[in-house]
Amino acid sequence: MTSLSITLDAVTVPLLLSLKVAGVATLVAAVMGISMAWFAAKREFFGKEILDAILTLPVVLPPTVLGYYLLVLLGRRGPIGGWLETYFGINLIFTWQGAVIAASIVAFPLVYKSARTAFEGVSRQYEDASRVLGKNEMQVFCLVTFPLAIRGILAGSMLAFARALGEFGATLMVAGSLPGKTQTLSIAVYEAVQAGHDQIANFLVIITSIVCVVVLLTSNYFLKPKYREA
Repeated sequence: MTSLSITLDAVTVPLLLSLKVAGVATLVAAVMGISMAWFAAKREFFGKEILDAILTLPVVLPPTVLGYYLLVLLGRRGPIGGWLETYFGINLIFTWQGAVIAASIVAFPLVYKSARTAFEGVSRQYEDASRVLGKNEMQVFCLVTFPLAIRGILAGSMLAFARALGEFGATLMVAGSLPGKTQTLSIAVYEAVQAGHDQIANFLVIITSIVCVVVLLTSNYFLKPKYREA
């Protein structure tokens, strides 16, 4: 009974923490990604492609490099971390909030690219017709652009959730591996393998795989065309 209890705790605690971190990170990435995607899709300006490359950079950067950048920025001696600690007493390193920041940055490009593609696929004729009817830009976005792009945005958000759920490198460097506090599923798998706890590692791997498959199936559903030609 004790062994079973320990195994259940070893699985449920990192699972719930991972779901919390991934959920909050996806929300943050979605707000930022949708805003930047709309701006990039609907505006023409000098350096647009450079900005796009910078926003997409977390996809190709090694997670440890991204984690190092975050440590430099969010650490006590960093420009952001030092400011937060000095004026607000906030320390983000080795906290679940730090894990959220790391996961948000990693997941951001998936929302951004999907949302930008979706926004660019919205016909300007519908938006112009709404403006002719007297709608302001916010109303055009809320009533026309966003509803027509929602499927692509949801698909990108689901992929971002899966990416945040499986984030390892940057999260480990920023949040560490504190059981019950910052030890997410992917980190718990690594720790279990390192400690030789194969049973726990197997449970965690299976749970992670099931969750990711469900997320990918849901994402594929949103990516399917809503209407098909007869």
